[in-house]
Amino acid sequence: MKSNQLHQNDQVIHSWEELCEEVYQESWKPHLSRYRSDYAFRGLSDSSYELKNSFLRNCGHRPDLEYHLLRNFRKYSLSKDAQLSASFWRSLVMAQHHGLPTRLLDWTYSPFIAMHFATANTEKYNLDGVIWKVDFVKVNKLVSEPMNRLLCEEKCNAFTVEMLEESIMSLSDFDKKLNKEQVIFFEPPSIDQRIVNQYAFFSVMSQSTSIMDEWLVNHPELYRRIIIPKELKWEVRDKLDQANITERVLFPGLDGLATWLKRHYKPVPGDEIMD
Repeated sequence: MKSNQLHQNDQVIHSWEELCEEVYQESWKPHLSRYRSDYAFRGLSDSSYELKNSFLRNCGHRPDLEYHLLRNFRKYSLSKDAQLSASFWRSLVMAQHHGLPTRLLDWTYSPFIAMHFATANTEKYNLDGVIWKVDFVKVNKLVSEPMNRLLCEEKCNAFTVEMLEESIMSLSDFDKKLNKEQVIFFEPPSIDQRIVNQYAFFSVMSQSTSIMDEWLVNHPELYRRIIIPKELKWEVRDKLDQANITERVLFPGLDGLATWLKRHYKPVPGDEIMD
Protein backbone atom coordinates (compact mmCIF):
# COMPACT_ATOMS: atom_id res chain seq x y z
CA MET A 1 0.00 0.00 0.00
CA LYS A 2 3.02 2.31 -0.16
CA SER A 3 1.65 5.25 -2.10
CA ASN A 4 1.58 9.02 -2.15
CA GLN A 5 -2.19 8.96 -2.73
CA LEU A 6 -4.48 9.96 0.10
CA HIS A 7 -6.38 7.29 2.02
CA GLN A 8 -10.13 7.63 2.48
CA ASN A 9 -9.54 8.43 6.17
CA ASP A 10 -6.82 11.05 5.68
CA GLN A 11 -7.05 14.48 7.25
CA VAL A 12 -4.54 17.01 5.94
CA ILE A 13 -3.84 19.66 8.56
CA HIS A 14 -2.70 23.22 7.79
CA SER A 15 -1.52 24.65 11.12
CA TRP A 16 -0.13 23.74 14.54
CA GLU A 17 -3.48 24.64 16.09
CA GLU A 18 -5.36 22.35 13.72
CA LEU A 19 -2.93 19.51 14.45
CA CYS A 20 -3.47 19.82 18.20
CA GLU A 21 -7.24 19.87 17.72
CA GLU A 22 -7.19 16.87 15.42
CA VAL A 23 -5.19 14.55 17.69
CA TYR A 24 -7.62 15.19 20.55
CA GLN A 25 -10.80 14.72 18.52
CA GLU A 26 -13.31 12.47 20.31
CA SER A 27 -11.38 12.53 23.58
CA TRP A 28 -14.30 13.94 25.64
CA LYS A 29 -16.04 11.17 27.59
CA PRO A 30 -19.41 12.43 28.93
CA HIS A 31 -19.89 9.44 31.24
CA LEU A 32 -16.59 10.29 32.95
CA SER A 33 -16.75 14.06 32.58
CA ARG A 34 -13.10 13.76 31.56
CA TYR A 35 -10.97 13.98 28.43
CA ARG A 36 -9.70 10.43 27.90
CA SER A 37 -8.67 9.44 24.39
CA ASP A 38 -9.23 5.89 23.14
CA TYR A 39 -6.56 6.27 20.48
CA ALA A 40 -3.07 4.92 19.99
CA PHE A 41 -0.72 7.07 17.89
CA ARG A 42 2.17 6.27 15.58
CA GLY A 43 4.17 8.99 13.83
CA LEU A 44 6.10 8.39 10.60
CA SER A 45 8.32 10.79 8.70
CA ASP A 46 6.94 9.73 5.31
CA SER A 47 3.19 9.50 4.79
CA SER A 48 3.67 6.71 2.23
CA TYR A 49 5.28 4.33 4.75
CA GLU A 50 3.33 1.18 5.51
CA LEU A 51 2.55 -0.15 8.97
CA LYS A 52 4.90 -3.03 8.32
CA ASN A 53 6.58 -4.70 11.30
CA SER A 54 10.36 -5.09 11.50
CA PHE A 55 10.23 -8.88 11.15
CA LEU A 56 8.50 -8.63 7.77
CA ARG A 57 10.89 -5.89 6.63
CA ASN A 58 13.90 -8.01 7.63
CA CYS A 59 12.85 -11.59 6.87
CA GLY A 60 10.16 -11.22 4.24
CA HIS A 61 7.53 -13.92 3.95
CA ARG A 62 9.42 -16.47 6.04
CA PRO A 63 7.34 -16.85 9.21
CA ASP A 64 9.40 -19.90 10.18
CA LEU A 65 12.32 -17.63 11.04
CA GLU A 66 10.44 -15.81 13.79
CA TYR A 67 10.76 -18.64 16.32
CA HIS A 68 14.50 -18.95 15.71
CA LEU A 69 15.11 -15.22 16.11
CA LEU A 70 13.43 -15.07 19.49
CA ARG A 71 14.84 -18.41 20.69
CA ASN A 72 18.39 -17.34 19.94
CA PHE A 73 17.87 -13.89 21.40
CA ARG A 74 16.97 -15.53 24.71
CA LYS A 75 19.71 -18.15 24.33
CA TYR A 76 22.61 -15.80 23.62
CA SER A 77 21.64 -12.84 25.77
CA LEU A 78 24.22 -12.14 28.44
CA SER A 79 21.67 -10.29 30.50
CA LYS A 80 20.65 -11.82 33.80
CA ASP A 81 17.52 -9.72 33.70
CA ALA A 82 14.50 -11.73 34.83
CA GLN A 83 12.51 -10.13 32.00
CA LEU A 84 14.17 -12.49 29.54
CA SER A 85 13.49 -15.70 31.40
CA ALA A 86 10.05 -14.90 32.80
CA SER A 87 7.92 -15.39 29.67
CA PHE A 88 8.06 -15.18 25.93
CA TRP A 89 5.95 -11.98 26.05
CA ARG A 90 8.59 -10.19 28.12
CA SER A 91 11.31 -11.56 25.86
CA LEU A 92 9.40 -10.29 22.85
CA VAL A 93 9.19 -6.80 24.34
CA MET A 94 12.88 -6.83 25.26
CA ALA A 95 13.79 -8.04 21.77
CA GLN A 96 11.79 -5.25 20.11
CA HIS A 97 13.23 -2.72 22.54
CA HIS A 98 16.79 -3.67 21.60
CA GLY A 99 16.25 -3.75 17.84
CA LEU A 100 15.57 -7.42 17.08
CA PRO A 101 13.08 -7.83 14.20
CA THR A 102 9.73 -8.81 15.70
CA ARG A 103 6.06 -8.74 14.74
CA LEU A 104 5.41 -5.91 17.22
CA LEU A 105 4.65 -2.36 16.11
CA ASP A 106 5.50 0.60 18.35
CA TRP A 107 2.72 3.00 19.30
CA THR A 108 2.28 5.62 21.99
CA TYR A 109 -0.56 6.98 24.06
CA SER A 110 0.88 10.47 23.54
CA PRO A 111 -0.01 12.37 20.34
CA PHE A 112 2.94 14.70 20.96
CA ILE A 113 5.40 11.83 21.00
CA ALA A 114 3.87 10.65 17.72
CA MET A 115 4.44 14.18 16.38
CA HIS A 116 8.07 13.85 17.43
CA PHE A 117 8.61 10.69 15.39
CA ALA A 118 6.84 12.26 12.41
CA THR A 119 9.25 15.21 12.44
CA ALA A 120 12.51 13.92 13.98
CA ASN A 121 14.18 12.94 10.70
CA THR A 122 15.25 16.17 9.04
CA GLU A 123 16.38 14.21 5.95
CA LYS A 124 12.67 13.62 5.26
CA TYR A 125 11.57 17.26 5.42
CA ASN A 126 10.89 17.21 1.69
CA LEU A 127 8.10 14.70 2.35
CA ASP A 128 4.76 14.88 4.13
CA GLY A 129 4.68 13.14 7.50
CA VAL A 130 1.78 11.22 9.03
CA ILE A 131 0.30 10.30 12.38
CA TRP A 132 -1.74 7.12 12.44
CA LYS A 133 -4.53 7.34 14.99
CA VAL A 134 -6.16 4.00 15.84
CA ASP A 135 -9.01 3.36 18.29
CA PHE A 136 -7.33 0.62 20.31
CA VAL A 137 -10.39 0.18 22.54
CA LYS A 138 -12.56 -0.83 19.59
CA VAL A 139 -9.75 -2.92 18.10
CA ASN A 140 -9.35 -4.93 21.29
CA LYS A 141 -13.09 -5.50 21.53
CA LEU A 142 -12.97 -7.29 18.17
CA VAL A 143 -10.64 -9.98 19.43
CA SER A 144 -12.03 -13.49 19.70
CA GLU A 145 -12.48 -15.62 22.81
CA PRO A 146 -10.82 -16.36 25.15
CA MET A 147 -8.88 -13.10 24.74
CA ASN A 148 -11.97 -10.93 24.80
CA ARG A 149 -13.05 -12.44 28.10
CA LEU A 150 -9.78 -11.33 29.69
CA LEU A 151 -10.61 -7.68 29.01
CA CYS A 152 -14.11 -8.08 30.39
CA GLU A 153 -12.88 -9.78 33.56
CA GLU A 154 -10.24 -7.14 34.19
CA LYS A 155 -12.59 -4.28 33.21
CA CYS A 156 -9.91 -2.62 31.12
CA ASN A 157 -9.41 -1.46 27.54
CA ALA A 158 -5.87 -2.65 26.85
CA PHE A 159 -4.12 -5.92 27.49
CA THR A 160 -1.09 -6.08 29.76
CA VAL A 161 1.76 -8.56 29.62
CA GLU A 162 0.53 -10.03 32.89
CA MET A 163 -2.89 -10.72 31.37
CA LEU A 164 -1.42 -12.31 28.25
CA GLU A 165 0.93 -14.51 30.26
CA GLU A 166 -2.03 -16.18 31.93
CA SER A 167 -3.28 -17.94 28.81
CA ILE A 168 -0.75 -17.62 25.97
CA MET A 169 2.63 -19.27 26.33
CA SER A 170 4.13 -18.88 22.86
CA LEU A 171 3.70 -17.17 19.51
CA SER A 172 2.31 -20.35 17.97
CA ASP A 173 -0.19 -20.51 20.83
CA PHE A 174 -1.14 -16.90 20.16
CA ASP A 175 -1.70 -17.60 16.46
CA LYS A 176 -3.84 -20.64 17.21
CA LYS A 177 -6.06 -18.91 19.77
CA LEU A 178 -6.77 -15.87 17.63
CA ASN A 179 -8.59 -15.93 14.35
CA LYS A 180 -6.66 -15.14 11.20
CA GLU A 181 -5.76 -11.46 10.75
CA GLN A 182 -6.58 -10.23 14.25
CA VAL A 183 -4.89 -7.44 16.15
CA ILE A 184 -4.48 -6.64 19.83
CA PHE A 185 -2.93 -3.67 21.61
CA PHE A 186 -1.05 -4.25 24.86
CA GLU A 187 1.00 -2.28 27.36
CA PRO A 188 4.61 -3.37 27.90
CA PRO A 189 6.18 -3.62 31.36
CA SER A 190 8.24 -0.58 32.38
CA ILE A 191 11.57 -2.27 31.74
CA ASP A 192 13.47 1.01 31.47
CA GLN A 193 13.05 4.77 31.36
CA ARG A 194 12.80 4.89 27.59
CA ILE A 195 9.59 2.87 27.53
CA VAL A 196 8.18 5.01 30.34
CA ASN A 197 9.13 8.33 28.72
CA GLN A 198 7.77 7.33 25.32
CA TYR A 199 4.44 6.28 26.89
CA ALA A 200 4.94 3.11 24.86
CA PHE A 201 2.25 0.83 23.59
CA PHE A 202 2.45 -2.15 21.19
CA SER A 203 0.22 -3.77 18.63
CA VAL A 204 0.65 -7.38 17.57
CA MET A 205 -1.11 -9.31 14.82
CA SER A 206 -1.98 -12.98 14.73
CA GLN A 207 0.32 -13.51 11.74
CA SER A 208 3.92 -12.31 11.70
CA THR A 209 3.83 -11.37 8.00
CA SER A 210 0.61 -9.34 8.11
CA ILE A 211 0.66 -5.63 7.27
CA MET A 212 -1.55 -3.59 9.54
CA ASP A 213 -2.53 -1.06 6.84
CA GLU A 214 -4.34 -3.78 4.95
CA TRP A 215 -6.27 -4.81 8.05
CA LEU A 216 -7.20 -1.22 8.91
CA VAL A 217 -8.46 -0.42 5.42
CA ASN A 218 -11.05 -3.14 5.96
CA HIS A 219 -12.04 -1.45 9.24
CA PRO A 220 -12.22 2.25 8.29
CA GLU A 221 -14.23 3.11 11.40
CA LEU A 222 -11.19 2.31 13.57
CA TYR A 223 -8.58 4.75 12.32
CA ARG A 224 -7.62 8.10 10.86
CA ARG A 225 -4.41 9.34 9.29
CA ILE A 226 -3.34 12.90 10.08
CA ILE A 227 -1.12 14.23 7.31
CA ILE A 228 1.51 16.80 8.31
CA PRO A 229 2.50 18.70 5.14
CA LYS A 230 6.23 19.06 4.60
CA GLU A 231 5.87 22.86 4.77
CA LEU A 232 4.65 22.58 8.38
CA LYS A 233 7.29 20.21 9.71
CA TRP A 234 9.80 22.85 10.90
CA GLU A 235 7.14 24.68 12.89
CA VAL A 236 5.89 21.48 14.52
CA ARG A 237 9.46 20.44 15.25
CA ASP A 238 10.43 23.73 16.87
CA LYS A 239 7.33 23.82 19.05
CA LEU A 240 7.90 20.25 20.20
CA ASP A 241 11.48 21.12 21.10
CA GLN A 242 10.29 24.03 23.21
CA ALA A 243 7.83 21.65 24.91
CA ASN A 244 10.77 19.33 25.72
CA ILE A 245 9.51 16.54 23.45
CA THR A 246 13.00 15.64 22.25
CA GLU A 247 15.42 12.73 21.89
CA ARG A 248 17.10 13.92 25.10
CA VAL A 249 13.93 12.93 26.99
CA LEU A 250 12.64 10.06 24.87
CA PHE A 251 16.01 8.29 24.62
CA PRO A 252 17.67 8.96 28.00
CA GLY A 253 21.45 8.80 27.87
CA LEU A 254 24.29 10.22 25.83
CA ASP A 255 23.04 8.77 22.52
CA GLY A 256 19.73 10.59 22.86
CA LEU A 257 21.47 13.78 23.94
CA ALA A 258 23.81 13.68 20.94
CA THR A 259 20.93 12.99 18.52
CA TRP A 260 18.93 15.90 19.91
CA LEU A 261 21.85 18.33 19.67
CA LYS A 262 22.70 17.19 16.14
CA ARG A 263 19.16 17.89 14.98
CA HIS A 264 18.63 21.01 17.10
CA TYR A 265 21.61 22.79 15.56
CA LYS A 266 21.02 21.64 11.99
CA PRO A 267 20.44 24.75 9.84
CA VAL A 268 17.25 25.12 7.87
CA PRO A 269 18.09 24.53 4.19
CA GLY A 270 19.07 27.83 2.62
CA ASP A 271 20.20 29.35 5.93
CA GLU A 272 23.68 27.77 5.98
CA ILE A 273 26.60 30.18 6.33
CA MET A 274 28.39 30.25 3.00
CA ASP A 275 32.20 30.47 2.80
